[in-house]
Amino acid sequence: MLVRQILQMKPSHDIASTSPDATVAEAARRLSELRIGSLVVTEGDAVVGIISERDIVREIGRRGPGCLEEPVSNMMTSRVMSCSCDETCDSILQRMTDGRFRHMPVMEGNRMVGIISIGDVVKARLSELSMEKEALEGMIMGH
Repeated sequence: MLVRQILQMKPSHDIASTSPDATVAEAARRLSELRIGSLVVTEGDAVVGIISERDIVREIGRRGPGCLEEPVSNMMTSRVMSCSCDETCDSILQRMTDGRFRHMPVMEGNRMVGIISIGDVVKARLSELSMEKEALEGMIMGH
């Protein structure tokens, strides 16, 4: 299965983002309201980083709640790993597992067209395995 197909399976194609100047508290509030795990940090159309719930929790635990008033740019990951629509589910799952991250913007050239989570990739892979299982059972049973 390709990333393009994973994006098509998602109920929403909205990309939640924030600016690097927003406070971490604002980003956390937005993550909570949207019930998502990360925000892409953008300046205009350019992706400049990503901030996740894990980033926020780690820093609160390390430095205390005062870091919530800092700008997102202080806490975001600025070296963002992205993928293209034509990459396979298996290759993305491997990259996310190896890099220990759970969210990845999907790019077409310099334009972001979506974001996928490790949950999206696992769901797609399980769906794919289920279809393969049904096909094999059909062949075995002679259907």
